[in-house]
This record gives sequence, C-alpha cells and structure tokens, in this order.
Amino acid sequence: MTADVTLPLWLALLMGALALWAALTRILVPGVRWMLRRRVNRLIEDLNRRLPLKIPPFALAKRRVLIDRLCYDPKVLAAVEAESIATGAPRAVLMGEALRYAREIVPAFNAYLYFRIGYWLARRIACSLYRVRLGFADEAALAAIPPGSTVVFVMNHRSNFDYVLVAFLAADRTALSYAVGEWARIWPLQTLIRALGAYFVRRNSGRALYRRVLESYVAMAVENGVAQAIYPEGGLSRDGRLRRPKLGLIDYMLKAFEPQGPRDLVFVPVGINYDRVLEDRSLLLSMDQDRRGRGKLAAIGTTLAFVARNLQLMARGRWYRFGYACVNFGTPVSARDWIMSRAPDLRHAEKERRIALVEEFAEELMARVAEIVPALPVSLVATVLTREPMRAWTELEIKAEVKALMDRLARAGAKVYIPRRDEDYAVGAGLRMLTLRRLLARGEDGLYRATPEELPLLRYYANAIAEVVERAEGSSEIEERRPQRLGQLALAQEATPLAGT
Repeated sequence: MTADVTLPLWLALLMGALALWAALTRILVPGVRWMLRRRVNRLIEDLNRRLPLKIPPFALAKRRVLIDRLCYDPKVLAAVEAESIATGAPRAVLMGEALRYAREIVPAFNAYLYFRIGYWLARRIACSLYRVRLGFADEAALAAIPPGSTVVFVMNHRSNFDYVLVAFLAADRTALSYAVGEWARIWPLQTLIRALGAYFVRRNSGRALYRRVLESYVAMAVENGVAQAIYPEGGLSRDGRLRRPKLGLIDYMLKAFEPQGPRDLVFVPVGINYDRVLEDRSLLLSMDQDRRGRGKLAAIGTTLAFVARNLQLMARGRWYRFGYACVNFGTPVSARDWIMSRAPDLRHAEKERRIALVEEFAEELMARVAEIVPALPVSLVATVLTREPMRAWTELEIKAEVKALMDRLARAGAKVYIPRRDEDYAVGAGLRMLTLRRLLARGEDGLYRATPEELPLLRYYANAIAEVVERAEGSSEIEERRPQRLGQLALAQEATPLAGT
C-alpha cells in the first residue's frame, strides 16, 4: 500500500497542464470577467449620469442576441421567402446568407474600449497632428433636444480622419455609431471598429437581401435610440466640394420612424474642415483620367512618400503640425416636425412621394451642413489666390483681400474660425502653411505667387468653403450645379456608405 507509483514525465506534464487549465477556466477567468464587467457597469452608470445623450440598452446588448433578432426580423424573413420563390434557392441557404450579412453588420460595442482607450488614443493622435478646435456649437438648441430622442450627426466627409476627430470632440455628449465602408473590413481592424460601435456597409451593393438586412438593422438602431453619425455624400470629396447626398441610410431611417411615437428622430448638422487633408493628393489623383488605372498603386506610393517625408522632418526637428482642424455643430432638425409639416407618415406614403420627400430632406440637411463648414486660414487664403492664379501678390494685398472675404462671410452668417481672434495671425498662418507645402512661393522680390503645378491642390482647399463663399457673394451657381433628381426612383436604391478611401 505504500509502494511508489511512477508516472511517465509526459503524463505528469499533461496532468499538470490540465489542472492549470481547469484552475484558469473555473476560477481565474470567471473572476477576472466579473471584475471587468463590474468596472464596465460602473463606467456606463457614470457616463449615463453625465452625458446629455445616454447610451441606450440596445447598444450594450450582447452581439449574438442582436444578430439573432436581426435574422428573424419579419422583413428579413419576408425577403428570404421572396428571393427563394423568385430564384428557387433553398430557404436554408438564403437564411445562411442573411446570417452572414447580420454578422458583418452588427457591431460589438464596448463602452470601456470606446471611452477609456479609444478616446485617449483619438485625443492624442488628433492633437498631435492638428490644432484641434471646436469652432461653433448651438448649445441652446442641442440642450433642447428631447430626452430619449434618437440623434443622428450628419457630416461632410473631408478625410478618413473625420472618424477620429468627431468621435473625440463628441465624446462629451455621447458614443457615436458610425457606418463604415469596406475599406475597414480587414483583420484586426474590423474587430476594433466593431468594438467601438461601428457597423459595416457595403458600398453600392445591389443584393436585395443584403439591403433588407441593413435596412432592418438601421430601423432597430433608430427605434432603440442609438446615436449615429452618417456621411450622406457616400464617400470622400474628391475635389473639395460637397457632393450630392445619397439617400440610402436617410431613407432607411425615415422609413422606420414613427412621427407620433414617443421618440423623436433628430438630425444634427456637423461641418468639418482642415488646413491640411492627409489624403489630398491621393484624392486629386483619383480624379485624373490618365492615371486612374494605376490609382491604387500611385496612392500607396504617395502615402509612403508622405510618411517618409514627415518622419525625416521629425528626425531633423523641422516637423510642424498640419494646421487647424475644426468642427462646428449646427442647429438640430427634428424629423418629427419636418415630416408632420409635409406628410402625416412617410411609412405609408407611396414610394414616389416618399423618395421625393426624402430627397428634399437630404438636400436641406446638406445645405445646413454647408452653412456651418468652418472657414479656416488655408481655405480663406486659397480662395483669394485661386481667383487670380497668375498674379504676384504682396503680403499686404493678400491680407487685405482675405480680411474683406472674412467680413463678407461673417455678414452672411458663415462660420469663420479666426485663430487667437487675430485676423493678421490667421492670414499669416494660412500663408505659412501654403508656403511650407510649396503651394505658394515667395520670390526674391518679396511677392507671393501660386505654384502653377499645385493649382489643383489650391483649388481643392478653396472648394472646401466654395458654397458658403458663393452664398455670401450672392452666386446662384450652387442651385445651378445641383440637378433635380426628384422622381428618380433608381437612385433611392443606392446604398449610402459613410466611409471613403
């Protein structure tokens, strides 16, 4: 009974590994999970006490539950049945595709990651690259948004950096759920983006089943009060001007909205502008018909050259931040008030009538966004220089023209951001940025001249405020530039992605 029992070394190691695994899975991991969940719950309670726009329970629900709820939505089931009858595809196969779409779309919001890690990173990155400013916010109107409303931030799309900038500046109000394009569906970026509450949108997908799944998710988010951020332009502005709005996501939201219900749907216009857009040359390159075939390769080369050049400047101690990045928050638009003034309920309107109203609403939103795009130093100086691109300017002449432009914009109600409230400094900052980038050259005679080969880039920055300048100067070009699309039902079927590349 006291004899020794000898075990092979491999068996002893195996038993030890199994014992360690059992201790980890049964004792340590549940304990750590409980501690983390407790910290997250405390964070959410604290956030909901101080944030004007609370985090709804829907955003905190388990992702698996939301996926199942989306797949078995009556409209999704009806779409599966209709496609099965039309194509003869087995219903089980189509349900599998709907499940795949749902898994692709539904986010996995993590409040701790968003407000502790994501906010810290966004702040550090944004403030390292730019002088970040909140230029204007209609605080009274924002504070008057009825509690429990679903809030949608509607923005112009200047750069992929918009996601970082707006999430950082809006973090003292709420957590934003972005719709992100296919560019971000790469591992591990997609996992991080989902954890930050974003959902993926396939650009220009023609699959009816996919559209139905996406529409049902947007309807669920609107119904449950999830704050969202959308870019109606559907992608980055290639020439700097605002693009015509696409109707996809706005149509989905308005179709799901019940005007007589307890929850209002409020759209907040947001204007964004930069003294320097990180992708500016790549965006202009994508418009070049002669080089479009090798656009991706050229864009990668341009990006690598840009990074290498800035690293070299950092190593030499000659690197400067990319000027100002400014965001304005305008006066909210109540979908309830807007719809009730025109139609009792869009959900039951005829398709042609609904599309016409959705387009009218989207155009109004984009007009409000255009009104509050910040006029920054570089855009102001570029606007003056591109009017007479071959002229040689003295510094005093440039300052006089830019100040006159500032006055006209201010009188028209445009949002001119003047750093340090010093107009001379603002013009000097714009001149310095353009000179450092060699878009503007100062000769030995002391005169400034636009660099001829960089005129497209100068126009790109002037176009950022072209609409507000045209309004201030009484131009009718804006209305002439927007073709009427009322009644064009095919365009209503376009998906509206929020991310450009």
